[in-house]
Amino acid sequence: MVLLAMMLPHTGQGAQLSVKARLDSAQMLMGNMTMLHLEVVQGKDRPGGFPIFATPAQAGYVGVCGDSVELRTSIKRDTVDLGTGVIQINYSVPVQAFDSGTYRLPEFVYVSGADSAFSNRVNLKIVPMNVTADDPIAGFAPVAEPEDKSIFDAVPDWIVDYWWILLIVLLAIGLFIWGMRRYRKEGTLLKKKPLPDPYEVALRRLEQLKSKKLWEQGMEREYFTELTEILRVYLESRFGINAMEMTSRQIMEALRERNDIKDKRDYVKEILKVADFVKFAKVRPLPADNIAAYDNAVRFVEETRPVPEPQEGDAGEAAGKDAPAELKNAPAPSANDRKGGGK
Repeated sequence: MVLLAMMLPHTGQGAQLSVKARLDSAQMLMGNMTMLHLEVVQGKDRPGGFPIFATPAQAGYVGVCGDSVELRTSIKRDTVDLGTGVIQINYSVPVQAFDSGTYRLPEFVYVSGADSAFSNRVNLKIVPMNVTADDPIAGFAPVAEPEDKSIFDAVPDWIVDYWWILLIVLLAIGLFIWGMRRYRKEGTLLKKKPLPDPYEVALRRLEQLKSKKLWEQGMEREYFTELTEILRVYLESRFGINAMEMTSRQIMEALRERNDIKDKRDYVKEILKVADFVKFAKVRPLPADNIAAYDNAVRFVEETRPVPEPQEGDAGEAAGKDAPAELKNAPAPSANDRKGGGK
């Protein structure tokens, strides 16, 4: 047993595991590179390694000191046989930093079987680079490509940071162009409400006038004033005749120029004639005159009612397309024409 114990140191099995760290330079310029040396002494037949370098980093370096110092994974390893079953493994690790300051590198753990050893800690001072706008750029590496390069790397930073503002501006420009085109085409930005049918409006107002029973109460002047107003509004909205600003004579002249309603002007003439007597001559009409004026207004509205356009699939669609414009815009036939076949 004594002889066996004396032989153990010579075989290297009892050699103590140790790790020592040192830097080529404890101070370097920001962006430059120095070398970290890790000297490991261990038994010859006992494999081991540094867990920090066991898994290759995708970025090509391992960050320490809050990622301010980078240990490159391009490590060089050299083994020296010290004899008596002991070897020394020398690791050379490139070190680089881009943040100025003084950093205390951590202890590096070396694991060999069931044993482990910690290195000493070393200090590294990174000196900032003092440059001016006029200093020439020389002796430095070119700009490196991004690690995870994508199509967005070609996009300016201000677009990436303020894309939402750019989107709002583009939407505003698009809305402005759309609004200008709509305004030039339709004269308004908002959708126009469909105008009420002049025929329906006139009939509704005539029914309301009849229900008031004005002339039955001796209010002939008010009766004819409202009746002629309904007629004037209908002429303006249905035929574009500015009857609200015309005298009775001017209205008749305007009707005489319209070939499509020339034969219906007698209805209007009778109404305006009685209305002028009532309003200006203060003549009190007979009940028959009041009824006749109302009936003439209803006939005029009914007989000038717009003819609805034929629907698709109607038998007369083809003939309607070839019909003259005068026949398309002609007013509806009167009750007498429907009964007697026309004059």
